[in-house]
Amino acid sequence: MRKVADCRDFPSESGCTLTISGAEEEVVRAAAEHAVSVHGETDTPQLRTEIRAALKDEALTGA
Repeated sequence: MRKVADCRDFPSESGCTLTISGAEEEVVRAAAEHAVSVHGETDTPQLRTEIRAALKDEALTGA
């Protein structure tokens, strides 16, 4: 099942609305890179653990 990371689920002064979806490892990696480059976070194992814990299953759409 595809996973989703949504910036709206994390406290942010910028009000970022980015949503990333895909395979779990891809989403964790991309979300960590985004957190570093846009939000000034440091890429640590703790950050990736927090991202992974906040992932949701992607809602099924279509028929």
